[in-house]
Amino acid sequence: MRVQYATIGRDVGRIVQVISLMLVVSILIAIATGEFYAVGSFAATAVLMAGIGTGLANRYADAPAAGTAEAMITAASAWALVGVLGGLPFFFVAWTIEFDLFPVWANTPPMDSTTAIFLHPIDAVFESMSGFTGTGLTMAAVEEELPRSLQWWRSFTEWIGGVGVIVLTVAILARPGSGSLTLYQSEARSEKIHPSIVNTVTEIWKIYLGLTLASIALLLAVDMPLWDAINHGMTGIATGGFSVHADSIGHYGSPLIEYAVVPIMTAGSIAFPIHYLLFKGELSNFYRDLQTRWVFLWFGIGSVALTGLLVLNGQYATIEETFRTALFQFVSATSNTGLGTTTIGNGTEQVWSPGTTLLLCLGMLTGAAAGSTVSGLKLVRVITLVKGTAWQIGNVLQPDSAVRRLQIGDRNLGEAQFQREYTEATVVFILWIAFLVVGVAVLLRVLSPGHPLEYVIFDVMSAQSNVGLDSGITGPGMPDPAKVMLVLNMWVGRLEIIPVAVLLGTVLQRLGLYR
Repeated sequence: MRVQYATIGRDVGRIVQVISLMLVVSILIAIATGEFYAVGSFAATAVLMAGIGTGLANRYADAPAAGTAEAMITAASAWALVGVLGGLPFFFVAWTIEFDLFPVWANTPPMDSTTAIFLHPIDAVFESMSGFTGTGLTMAAVEEELPRSLQWWRSFTEWIGGVGVIVLTVAILARPGSGSLTLYQSEARSEKIHPSIVNTVTEIWKIYLGLTLASIALLLAVDMPLWDAINHGMTGIATGGFSVHADSIGHYGSPLIEYAVVPIMTAGSIAFPIHYLLFKGELSNFYRDLQTRWVFLWFGIGSVALTGLLVLNGQYATIEETFRTALFQFVSATSNTGLGTTTIGNGTEQVWSPGTTLLLCLGMLTGAAAGSTVSGLKLVRVITLVKGTAWQIGNVLQPDSAVRRLQIGDRNLGEAQFQREYTEATVVFILWIAFLVVGVAVLLRVLSPGHPLEYVIFDVMSAQSNVGLDSGITGPGMPDPAKVMLVLNMWVGRLEIIPVAVLLGTVLQRLGLYR
């Protein structure tokens, strides 16, 4: 496989250039919140990222357009680099407070125990990767203690990451002949609203911004404070899950707020082309579209099943509280959002039973609709695997001369097309499970004894499905090898395996270790 490394360098540079603009916006937020001491940290990161991005883009400006291999490697490399560089604001702000570098007018606060966590570079990178991948697992022990500028940066990384850093780059920098479609598809996206990919991503951003503003308005309507509504509106529609409170949505103790967050997470689970049609008034797509139909069916079936298990366990006082808890947690897990209202586990102490915990794992594994902000396997891929396996078994009973087709939603697939899609879904599923097993094995090896196996599986599944719910294992007290492993799981899960596999294969080939 011959790879154009100059093309990769140019496109990675462009992506980093665009992401550096996020830091400029965050400088304004730091000024608006009166946290002048944080301005230097965001500015330094912006200059560094802009310098790296511009250097790469200019150095390889004449590189050819990306092919499939280059696009895959670009996606994997860019997400890794952005995840690392995005940790710098956490790291710089923590050290700025530690050394108290600015005079009184900069409003430097005393160091708190949560911000001090980010003096450790691995914790800063973990937080950044969790944000950009839309995961929501956190090293911040008490989010209330964080400076508001860092609370914003966490939410902003999730909001941008929900749609994708490449989608953002295509929207800002795309030009004819730039290989935009190939790059767009490398980020686990194939949906098109318009024939032009630039028009498609522009429409996606319009829809996304509209949904975000509607989410903030809904949260304000149920009496969530403005700052909280902005952050939770952004991370909720991005199916990210970072919160400004240690107890997440459970902090409010408000059933009304909990019920209001459910439709926000659901909206983030529906594909953008369907939102586009719904906004045009074609409401029949709520039930006509295969994935959208199954989003609601799966959310409903899972919530009822989880309610039944929790009732049998007798964990909550009333049926309504049990149902509300089950509905919120199952939708949060399956939409890969990660906002929570209850404690699932305390690390070594069981709170939820193995059955309820593993049911949430199943929801995290499937995810919701492809073409939305969710991760996981995606419902269309799960449907293809289930129907395809049944089709393969039924094929054994058919004569060799039989011509068979497979119906998936509105699509009638011939055998050749079906085999391609079935093979792709099977490969992703096998690799997905392989990376999950590696993550579980590493955590079992490096964690102290006493963590229930289902809780270890839960936290690794949460990282790889980019969810953010945890069982009390993930936190600043984890061994560093466990943190690094979860960072890799988050990175792999966001890119849906294949780009990472292509990157690893290319590296091994370059080193002469793979022929």
